[in-house]
Amino acid sequence: MTVKSDIEVARKAKMQPIADIGGRLEIPADQLMHYGPHKAKISYDFIKSLNGRKDGKLILVTAITPTPAGEGKTTTTVGLGDGLNRIGKKATICIREPSLGPCFGMKGGAAGGGYAQVVPMEDINLHFTGDFHAIGIAHNLLCAMIDNHIYWGNKLGIDTRRVTWRRVVDMNDRSLRQIASSLGGVANGYTREDGFDITVASEIMAIFCLALDLEDLERRIGDIVVAYTRDRDPIRARDLKASPAMTVLLKDALMPNLVQTLENNPAFIHGGPFANIAHGCNSVTATTTALKLADYVVTEAGFGADLGAEKFFDIKCRKAWLKPSAVVLVATIRALKMHGGVGKDDLGSENVKAVVGGCTNLARHIQNLKKFGVPVVVAINQFIADTEAETEAVTAAVENLGAKAILASHWENGGAGAEELAGHVVTLCEGESHFAPIYPDDMPLFQKIETIATEIYRASEVTADSKVRNQLKEWEKQGFGHFPICMAKTQYSFSTDPLLKGAPDNHSLNIREVRLSAGAGFIVAIAGDIMTMPGLPRVPSAEAIHLDKEGLIQGLF
Repeated sequence: MTVKSDIEVARKAKMQPIADIGGRLEIPADQLMHYGPHKAKISYDFIKSLNGRKDGKLILVTAITPTPAGEGKTTTTVGLGDGLNRIGKKATICIREPSLGPCFGMKGGAAGGGYAQVVPMEDINLHFTGDFHAIGIAHNLLCAMIDNHIYWGNKLGIDTRRVTWRRVVDMNDRSLRQIASSLGGVANGYTREDGFDITVASEIMAIFCLALDLEDLERRIGDIVVAYTRDRDPIRARDLKASPAMTVLLKDALMPNLVQTLENNPAFIHGGPFANIAHGCNSVTATTTALKLADYVVTEAGFGADLGAEKFFDIKCRKAWLKPSAVVLVATIRALKMHGGVGKDDLGSENVKAVVGGCTNLARHIQNLKKFGVPVVVAINQFIADTEAETEAVTAAVENLGAKAILASHWENGGAGAEELAGHVVTLCEGESHFAPIYPDDMPLFQKIETIATEIYRASEVTADSKVRNQLKEWEKQGFGHFPICMAKTQYSFSTDPLLKGAPDNHSLNIREVRLSAGAGFIVAIAGDIMTMPGLPRVPSAEAIHLDKEGLIQGLF
């Protein structure tokens, strides 16, 4: 099969009306809010009607440590969903919405690839159903209400030096990381230092993806700590009477989005927190709804398993009482070569030695995933240049770790290329899963950080100055000690050095800052040089994105 560009493949898709896709999940047509013929949101009334139904099996797709060679986590999620349907299972997928920052920056879109895509791809990668816009506007409404409260007398006694709620925009823009606001005289308010994060790093995004329903959403928004008084007393969003209006802005957005794969199988795409600076999972609302409607639900967690899978297990599953039945760990021969020391320009040549060397990274992830008590299978996402000897080297390495590696060609062959993988996943789901988070709720906060660092990252020590340690102790006194930890670190290494590939150990992990996400219900621990507002690369993808003479989008993916 000759594979054209992803966007060409997507444009040739014969999409079915979204009402027909909903019908496959027994969603009545009148319970879908249409955004054109091929996108819809599922009504709250229908979601509430599902209470009491038995849940299907939940399958997580994660990956080895990312490299420029690509791993194909979303592509594998889509291919596996199609493969499960091809072998006669009622299955759907749950993935995140792409952020415009990476789409116009370096990473590109996030709708799968080849013949394992979700469609309409262009819509999904651009404004989709407006969820990110709603999240950004709700977030920035709170910013405006903070400054407005200060301007009109500051009855709550907010210390302008201790306003912690930064603004957001859904675009990579390093110039906005640190700014001064309210310049221009007294009529514009009180000048103070401020800054922007990217929308996907917003606590509103995290809350949006963890909220169980609208009532829970409003409660969580009200819990957000936005500032402190001079006496260090917290000021919450509810103190500013902001949470009801913010919930109104998010009312439609919280309904899960339904689209389809190239093979016309149902797909939920909802929410989009990054996994290196947030918890990196699609919304709980979409996942729990899908589990009531399908026998098998395939979801993904961002970046490598050390970030995405760990947060999926320790944050999302903990807070939503989810019990995953199986994990698919995605690897490519190309990426393993890079972890084995091969440069990007030399990946086309056979190099079994480098593949074996790179399998140390794969092995580390398998060992880590097993600590959560969930059975694991490795999906080798096949590329055309992969050789039989290289594939056999991976298979042997995985077998030595008590797991199985399966070659999957879904990128080239769609669901047909993932049938063997789908069959093995079903077998794993029929067995026993002994899922448990890696640390208990009542463990002290710094000890939770140390547990992740030593058990998952294999660090020999965790360092933090007294300010960080004292802040964690203060939060414990304030009743936040039961919160899980959301680690913010580079996605390119187990360590904080993005250039350190493979499976480094005995490294030091420095926590330079901690942030309280009281509404989302976790503590963000920032390690190394990771930033919550990315910058555009030297040559951003935006330079190649344009409309051709026929009005078609080019360069998006």
